[in-house]
Amino acid sequence: MPRSNRPRRPVSGKGSAFGRGTGKRNGDVPELDLERARAGIARRESAPDGEWMVRTMTAKNAEKTYICPECSTAVLPGVAHLVVWKDDHLFGAAAGLAERRHWHTNCWMTRSYRYR
Repeated sequence: MPRSNRPRRPVSGKGSAFGRGTGKRNGDVPELDLERARAGIARRESAPDGEWMVRTMTAKNAEKTYICPECSTAVLPGVAHLVVWKDDHLFGAAAGLAERRHWHTNCWMTRSYRYR
């Protein structure tokens, strides 16, 4: 019988990444969901009315009904929209985050910079 050159036990430091005799990985890594990865990242936007943090809410993650502050109509569940809060709030970042609002994407892009 010819000799096998494959190691019979896992190499030190690699753990048990392979199943016994199957040749398949035990902990397969799921495919990266780009929509989910992009949804949680807030970006900073500068405007004449201040510094804003803007986070995209995907249609899949939108589960509640909110009122858009620009058009005063409902942002329904299942509709992609933006979550917006002041980054330069007078009472600090925590106060700005507590006063976050949900905007229709189009309303945010075409908003007027008047004082509210």
